[in-house]
Amino acid sequence: MFQSDLTEKFQSLKTPYYYYDLGLLNRTLDEIKTHGLEKGYHVHYAIKANFNFPILEEIRKAGLGIDCVSGQEIDRAIEAGFKPNQIAFAGVGKTDDEIQKGLDTGIFSFNCESLQELDVLNELAEMSGKTANVSIRLNPNVEAKTHKYITTGLSENKFGINISKLPELFLMLPKLNSIRLTGIHFHIGSQITDLKPYHDLCEKVESVQQLFEEAGVKLDHINVGGGYGIDYDKPDQNPIPDFKAFFEVFDKNLKLRDGQQLHFELGRSIVGQCGSLISKVLFVKEGIATSFAVIDAGMTELIRPALYQASHRVDVLTSDRPAETYDVVGPICETSDTFRKGVQLPAVQRGDLVAIRSAGAYGEVMSSGFNLRERVNAYYSTDLT
Repeated sequence: MFQSDLTEKFQSLKTPYYYYDLGLLNRTLDEIKTHGLEKGYHVHYAIKANFNFPILEEIRKAGLGIDCVSGQEIDRAIEAGFKPNQIAFAGVGKTDDEIQKGLDTGIFSFNCESLQELDVLNELAEMSGKTANVSIRLNPNVEAKTHKYITTGLSENKFGINISKLPELFLMLPKLNSIRLTGIHFHIGSQITDLKPYHDLCEKVESVQQLFEEAGVKLDHINVGGGYGIDYDKPDQNPIPDFKAFFEVFDKNLKLRDGQQLHFELGRSIVGQCGSLISKVLFVKEGIATSFAVIDAGMTELIRPALYQASHRVDVLTSDRPAETYDVVGPICETSDTFRKGVQLPAVQRGDLVAIRSAGAYGEVMSSGFNLRERVNAYYSTDLT
């Protein structure tokens, strides 16, 4: 049973709350260091997955950089101790103020997602007397085999520049005097568990590299994004993704040029499994065809099931009664405020404690005050030992 040795301490805390296992986070980071960093790869943590300072502290100490998608995330990264040259700044809709923040901070790279953005960035850099390091985000039209809301690399997605626009880009570059093109960037989607899309991406990267070389453009680095998934169904059996297999795809299938760096942007695969949402059963309602376990956490604390139809494992921490079937639902005035339907759990009663697993990524960062709900606390394994 999940964290059974901590159940008594869990019961002493006001629910709902987030709980983060920093030991698991560090074991995950060790795998990334062994199979990625030690090969000379650069990994930028996608801070949008979880921006809590204790999480960022462990990631910084492990030697990772940061992938940001807003000016405020740049601020958070700097406040957490990351160096400007570790920060990549992506995002399809950067404001002028955010671009200026990146210029003033001296970040590693702007991942530019449109030709117009290049013009705007060049203009702002010129006005500031600076030169902006740029990586061109390209849309490779690679099927990631994931939920339609979190695929980003297909032609109909809003992200990146279509490869057909490259001739126009090559004509623009000599006129952009305040731009220094340093690399190309790709990101095909999120929660990808089949490695084949990454094989396909490697093939596309190689063909794109040749187009840049034919145009006489040298690339210092290739950024292949992230999106590697986690096992939401069996978090105890598979608490750490197979980073060895992930990095080997690129090691074996991507031909880097002399001196060229390979960069990644991993988020969920780093922090997803270390977090859980701890909640308490408020009521048990017997319906006509099902019973409802109504808990005090809702879509305000974990929106993924409502937004993506995501399925998170639910563990009952305080019951070993015979199993019954429940719809596990929250208190929010929305039918979509449902965590699991038709799930078998040890029979629950008012006051039982449950853990919604694999909530370390896109849980707390996407929480809201809908229904005027209070923001809930976060606790760490170091707090409870």
